[in-house]
Amino acid sequence: MRVGKLNWDELNYIIDNHTGKKREEVKISNGVGEDCAVVDFGSSKCVISTDPITGAVENIGKLAVNINCNDIASCGVEPLGLLVTILAPPAIKLQELHDIMEELHQEALKVGAQIIGGHTEITEAVNKIIVSCTALGKSNENEPISTSGATVGDSIIVTKDLCLEGTAILVSDYEDRCSKVLNEEEITEAKSYVNLISVVKEGIIGGKCSVSSMHDITEGGVLGALWEVVSASGTGFIVEKELMPLSDITCKVCDEFNVDPLKLISSGSMLMTTNNPQVVLAKLKDAGIKGTIIGNIINSGGWIKEEGSLVEVNPPEADELFNIQ
Repeated sequence: MRVGKLNWDELNYIIDNHTGKKREEVKISNGVGEDCAVVDFGSSKCVISTDPITGAVENIGKLAVNINCNDIASCGVEPLGLLVTILAPPAIKLQELHDIMEELHQEALKVGAQIIGGHTEITEAVNKIIVSCTALGKSNENEPISTSGATVGDSIIVTKDLCLEGTAILVSDYEDRCSKVLNEEEITEAKSYVNLISVVKEGIIGGKCSVSSMHDITEGGVLGALWEVVSASGTGFIVEKELMPLSDITCKVCDEFNVDPLKLISSGSMLMTTNNPQVVLAKLKDAGIKGTIIGNIINSGGWIKEEGSLVEVNPPEADELFNIQ
């Protein structure tokens, strides 16, 4: 099989009829388009998400904390706790494990979450370190926001610049190659993008603004996130390529590796849909977060407007990070 996440057909084939006993406390289950599960405990709801880091070497602890806490934030909820699993090959040194845990600890402090458990194992089953986290959050007042809430006519907003994570990974893992198209200052800036990958602040803002849906942009880039939103909500989208917020550095790196930035992993950007975009944009601006309207939710299908023409697009089969040669 190809490297990367299973596509939706493959994923549905595996999970559709393999959910165990149905529980009435489970209000939302993880699935295509829904990265979080929601469990009702009466006085509060627990929001849960889990993901591994497999495509990066540098900053693995930072990425593991943030991609999972970002999922929790996409429900408009503050992350509370983290369970961490580390699988490492026999060649690992104890200091390396300590360094990863220190990185996990520091990132957890930043987002206000506690590391409450996990598992660490040395195994020949892996040839590089794998870090997987499960994040927990608690919702008391408002209903958690789901990916499936997008409605026809909503504006589509993305925060910050796209491809922050993908650019940081490519420049960190392939610095020599990137130095052909980036100067020293640009390389330093690109590596610093990893410090911008949290979307917890904008997720909490979105929750207070009652956006219709949110989805953090991870594997498959903005196109992958858009397809997950419209698949979950039974709608479609139309976006404009010229409106996509991309830094000059990201454009240079994507050109060098011949990858599509709209399909490149983009932790650090939150996708929001709302029928009141100016309120959301104003709240984001007040918090020092850039927001950009890139299109609208429509009845069905996926379309990109490019140079005046509409092009129909399909869901990305795999993140561009896995196509690097």
